Amino acid sequence: MCHVRNSDASWREAKKALRKDHRWEMVESLDREEREKLFNEHIEALNKKKKEKFRELLEETAEITLTSSWKEVKKLIKEDPRYTKFSSSDRKCEREFKDYLKDKLNTGRTDFRELLKETKIITYKSKKMIEESEQHLIDIETVLQKDKRYLILDSIADERRKLLMAYIEDLDRRGPPPPPTASEPSRRSNK
Repeated sequence: MCHVRNSDASWREAKKALRKDHRWEMVESLDREEREKLFNEHIEALNKKKKEKFRELLEETAEITLTSSWKEVKKLIKEDPRYTKFSSSDRKCEREFKDYLKDKLNTGRTDFRELLKETKIITYKSKKMIEESEQHLIDIETVLQKDKRYLILDSIADERRKLLMAYIEDLDRRGPPPPPTASEPSRRSNK
């Protein structure tokens, strides 16, 4: 199937071209369904590779943020061969771009939540401390700003702040963590 490089080709079109290839005789021993199945797998592999290259292009384009529009991004990438090879359909490119942003946003949120869990300055006492003085929130954000998982969400700073405050409120609701031995009775000595 390496003779077929256009992922938009149909089995019917490809079959006509492939029959002219001397290697066609080798696959004639396969039944029709098996040949078509192999062709479809090849087309899927081509599409997957083009999608990976397109996403690689998007990842390398530093100007892209979580709030970038397709119109802005298209101007930045339109000359790159990975853009033109991905699809001749602007709709398909835009749809893939939107899927890319959605995936990036979901990953960004997940990574940010993980950062919050790792940040020792944030405790169940943080909500009360913030209510008493805004300085504690400033201190928390100063610590967080040193991590790229915080910075990746710069373009949606309001949502990032909401995630932070929701996490702080959740810790406040749960109260102090149980002592380490409370959840692990097997560590207690049996004297």
